[in-house]
Amino acid sequence: MLEQTDYVLAKLDWMREQRIWPNGLRYLWTDAFGVVLLVSLYRKFGEAAWLDQAEALVADVERVLGRPRGLRIGQAPDRDGQYFHYLAMWLFALARLGDHRPQYRERGVQLAKDIHSAFVVPGVGVIWKMQEDLSGPYPGYGLGALDAFDGYVAYRLLDETALAAEIGQMRELIERQHRSLDIDQDLGLGMMLWLAHFFPQEPWAKLQSARSLDGLDHLWVDPPGYFGRGRRERHVRFAFTNYGVSLGLQAARRHLDRVERLNAYFEAYRSDDEYDAEAITHVMACTSHFPGAFIADRRAAEAGDRTP
Repeated sequence: MLEQTDYVLAKLDWMREQRIWPNGLRYLWTDAFGVVLLVSLYRKFGEAAWLDQAEALVADVERVLGRPRGLRIGQAPDRDGQYFHYLAMWLFALARLGDHRPQYRERGVQLAKDIHSAFVVPGVGVIWKMQEDLSGPYPGYGLGALDAFDGYVAYRLLDETALAAEIGQMRELIERQHRSLDIDQDLGLGMMLWLAHFFPQEPWAKLQSARSLDGLDHLWVDPPGYFGRGRRERHVRFAFTNYGVSLGLQAARRHLDRVERLNAYFEAYRSDDEYDAEAITHVMACTSHFPGAFIADRRAAEAGDRTP
């Protein structure tokens, strides 16, 4: 696992100078990664100022994106509605902050209970995108492929007792879906590897980890050293999705040479579109260079696998 904190500290300074993050527009996925990054820096350096920054970020996200139930996708006008997988990543971030400041774990549990019944159709699946007030599905969107896995992991890491009923519904969905699930997208494969590493001995995790590693082998483009977007889009590349693959590979402790290669490649690569300056690119780059609190303690993960 990489611990390139000099890179991260320099990148954070640069992003703030450029008003990219955390002093840019709020975006729930990016800010969830950012909260975990700040917790990681606290764990590394032991300076409470990093936790203070994480708390300030949570407060700003809730102020800007918070709704009576849930959190809006982003601050920009075209980022309306709510995504379940973004909310699940936010719940994970609150759990990690809650490891050190317990009130955030409690807030995460309440948020999970607030949103669960709106998104989850028991025995069927998890709605991928909802209207902003959670009154119904967002037009044109169906069920999410990974959303039950996202919720299952986030809920268990928050509080297995308080969220036992919700975890049970997610577990049932995973049991129905994991054998037939075939992911063909770089970020999806990386995030599945990351999700699976928390409970590596569970059947779904074993099966999907193996499939994800095989899928990523087919997407690796060498030279120059990046993962293509999908089997039919190996020439299409995004920095932030590759950084998500990097997180998954580091969680699985596989192909660390490819992690180094893609980090080097995207440090020089420019897409000449909005992603060159988007916070998602640079915050996730920090995670790729220093996954920190995104990675489970192996002993805790193995103990969690014994939970019925």
